[in-house]
Amino acid sequence: MLRLGHIGFSNCFPVHAGLIDCGPPAGVELHVGLPSELNRLLADRRIDVAPASSIEFARHADHYRVLPDLVIGARGAVQSILLESDVPPAELHGREVALTTASATSVVLLRLILERRYGVVPRYRWFDQTGGSDPFRSGSAAALWIGDTALQRVGATNRQLIDLGTEWAEWTGLPFAFALWIVSAGPEQDDELRALHGALRESHAYFQERLDTLADRYATTFGIPAERLASYWRSLDFRLDHDMVRGLMQFYRLAAELDEAPPVPSLVYV
Repeated sequence: MLRLGHIGFSNCFPVHAGLIDCGPPAGVELHVGLPSELNRLLADRRIDVAPASSIEFARHADHYRVLPDLVIGARGAVQSILLESDVPPAELHGREVALTTASATSVVLLRLILERRYGVVPRYRWFDQTGGSDPFRSGSAAALWIGDTALQRVGATNRQLIDLGTEWAEWTGLPFAFALWIVSAGPEQDDELRALHGALRESHAYFQERLDTLADRYATTFGIPAERLASYWRSLDFRLDHDMVRGLMQFYRLAAELDEAPPVPSLVYV
């Protein structure tokens, strides 16, 4: 039995749509969790595959592989990784920035944008975005939100909302890979992993053929109006192609300079 992690955010749904809508194939069981939770489950080998934070591969590249062709990425605005701020990013030096505990990759990306692109070093603290806490009430000048919570901040605040996908693209000219389908299972399970990879490609095809219908059906589940959900899904990119890998390797190089992860020479595929 292969244990497949599933992020309960709408951005994971397009690749897993067929599995969610019709049930997983024989020999596969789903484990739902936040990105940070799936990272821990992978590290503990309590799940075999997951769409996990891309920085996790860099931090454990000697233990992990990735499924080819699959990514949760963006080639510009991502909409669901947002820095909400009282001031422009260039004015955050020395001020408190709250980081969601739900993410890993987005936290490193924010550090790179603030510290390397804008040359500012804020004071960071953690907060739980799922707990209903308001980091601004406790003195933060900015807060990082991810996933559907970030999508719901649009129109709900008068503060600036800075899209980290846009920031990365404008800074580097490259796409950004937020999550990879990371594999902790060993080569002895490669036959099952290849079958799962095929099932995921079919699942994504199922999604592409029914995108608007699925947006109508799952709008309430994600708390996002159907038209906006469909638009959001269309803005994401799920192809781990040459340019996406170039963006990922640039991210890894910069993350290593911040000591967020060891250097990564290349991806290792199943």
